[in-house]
Amino acid sequence: MRHLAYVGMLAFCVVGTLPLELVLRLGVYRRVRRLALTIAPVLAVFVAWDLYAIASDHWQFDPAQTLGVVLPGGLPLDELAFFVVVPIAAVLTLEAVRAVRGWSIGDEPS
Repeated sequence: MRHLAYVGMLAFCVVGTLPLELVLRLGVYRRVRRLALTIAPVLAVFVAWDLYAIASDHWQFDPAQTLGVVLPGGLPLDELAFFVVVPIAAVLTLEAVRAVRGWSIGDEPS
């Protein structure tokens, strides 16, 4: 069961923020291009950082706490998923606060 620890945390992030999309009808998942443009820089920077740290032997991942699927460069699939799931949860949270509080940042449709 320990090998599901990382995925369990990611599932918690998804389950915890998905109701924001459904209840508040935020439309975050409908705006695929916008979401991808938000996630892409985070994904690129942190995957590069992880790959560098792994190659430099600065850190490693405990195979007993991951699914065991390792991508080229030694990056666990769980870690890659982290860099997608957590930014989506952050965007959903931000959009929920904006919707509830009525905040605008100037990118709303006319």
